[in-house]
Amino acid sequence: MNTFNKVAAALVKAQKEFGPALKSSTNPHFKSRYADLAACVEAVVDALNNNGIALTQRVSPCDDGVIVETVFIHESGEVINCGQLHVPAAKQDPQGYGSALTYARRYSLMAACGIAPEDDDANAASRRPTAPPAPPTPDITDHLSAIEASASSDDLAKAYSAAYEACQGNQTLQARVIAAKKARIERAKKEKANGK
Repeated sequence: MNTFNKVAAALVKAQKEFGPALKSSTNPHFKSRYADLAACVEAVVDALNNNGIALTQRVSPCDDGVIVETVFIHESGEVINCGQLHVPAAKQDPQGYGSALTYARRYSLMAACGIAPEDDDANAASRRPTAPPAPPTPDITDHLSAIEASASSDDLAKAYSAAYEACQGNQTLQARVIAAKKARIERAKKEKANGK
């Protein structure tokens, strides 16, 4: 009967020592940084070895790509197999298979060790430019006064047009301008009714 007591205990100790998988490589196609296979191995191999664990990755035959399995072998002889990962090759040539193998080894290792690439969101956020400040709210006080003081329908139309434009798309201010125009029209009606 296979037991995993020693390798499991050693793996727990090793995980406490794992470092981050540093994003030290650049993908020129996407212009992004990523943790390559070497960075992933570097993040875990010393901690594994210091706790008596050898890291191996088995490759199985596959017609359309590669199959990789990460395996932890403890110095006691206990072994943990971490399951197979299949990655299809983008091109059926040595370069395509090589790329698929590297990709499979990297992701199999990260999954088996429970590591992820360094979290650089906070770093990126600190470098990210802040949003530009909101433009100041236009002052339309004079325009509202011009609407109120308009003496004719032509004056009102001109004052209203200038006030609306001065709002610069601010819907709250536009609503005030519309309300001021309505109020001026109502006042004009009352004045006319009263014979003024």
